[in-house]
Amino acid sequence: MRDYVRGLLGPVGRKNGRQLAEFAGHATPDGLRRLLAGPRWDPEEIRDDLQGYVAEKLGRPDGVLIIDDTGFLKKGTTSAGVQRQYSGTAGRTENRQMGVFAAYASAKGRALVDRELYLPKSWTGDPDRCRAAKIPADRAFVTKGELARRLVLRALASDLPIAWVTADSAYGQEWGFRRFLEESGVGYVLAVPKSQQVKSLVGIWRIDQLIGEAPDDAWQRLSAGDGAKGPRVYDWAAAQLPVIDFFDGAEPTHRRWVLARRSLKRPDEIAYYLCYAPAGATVAELVRIAGSRWAIEECFQAAKNECGLDEYEVRRYPGWYRRITLAMLAHAFLAAMAAAAIERGAEETVPVSSRPSPWQKSEGSWQLAIST
Repeated sequence: MRDYVRGLLGPVGRKNGRQLAEFAGHATPDGLRRLLAGPRWDPEEIRDDLQGYVAEKLGRPDGVLIIDDTGFLKKGTTSAGVQRQYSGTAGRTENRQMGVFAAYASAKGRALVDRELYLPKSWTGDPDRCRAAKIPADRAFVTKGELARRLVLRALASDLPIAWVTADSAYGQEWGFRRFLEESGVGYVLAVPKSQQVKSLVGIWRIDQLIGEAPDDAWQRLSAGDGAKGPRVYDWAAAQLPVIDFFDGAEPTHRRWVLARRSLKRPDEIAYYLCYAPAGATVAELVRIAGSRWAIEECFQAAKNECGLDEYEVRRYPGWYRRITLAMLAHAFLAAMAAAAIERGAEETVPVSSRPSPWQKSEGSWQLAIST
């Protein structure tokens, strides 16, 4: 396992079993392949250790748990869960496996912390096919929303300090998922489709109709956090919803909100959110949580590019969980090292005012006094 994870972290061209074995100095890939196929270790225990590690290295009281799914392109029909299905990441329908993932994000960094393989009904309804792929006999069809709920439950039971949950509209539109989060006492900022219905004291509205009636001064320009090209600035409108549920006349500890994000360049492009936030939460805080959802896309990209998250050759159900969990562990290690490096840099940085200028004049011309 140590050799396998080192290979995932190392300069290996394609991180499949054969190339990882060559990097580790093994004569054949058989040992590393047995690591994924054999019955001697439980990836759920590694997942629990991973969550504890991320809590220690990246945990903050205002941490955010992000739910999303990603696809893994596959050929043929034997890989567990594979079929032609749509991936939001790719934006098209292809032959792929789909995994539902949870990422943890804080001001210190972000890392993937849990995963579930989605099994379509074409699989769960075919016992022979499931048996061949080593899928447990009791694994029934489960929606992606229910898989997301399982991820959140496990994360809340872990050492991860979680104040918020965010996800895209595939999960945000599910009333049961939102209610589950409220009953768990965790805040959320969940994207929803424009047709999402919102209850008020005077009836039921579509969220795009509510936002469409917002006065001009309800919109404010705010950054949703820094992106690859600098601050992600949009116009935002937010409003609290009236309290419908009363509990013994006590003041509610949380309030529901509607939130909308409008593009500066294309004002007709509006994204909608439903929120559940502690009393006293500000619009800027809701915007920050909405913006943190991009962190899981960055996790997917980094884990695939740097740790071989999608370069596996396993076809069976147990192997998928083992390979994906080890790739997540490798990615979490990189995230922790990056966070430590940033922290050391902040501690070691000399104030600009106390540094000698690198610009020096010599024989009438300017030179930079820096080392190459």
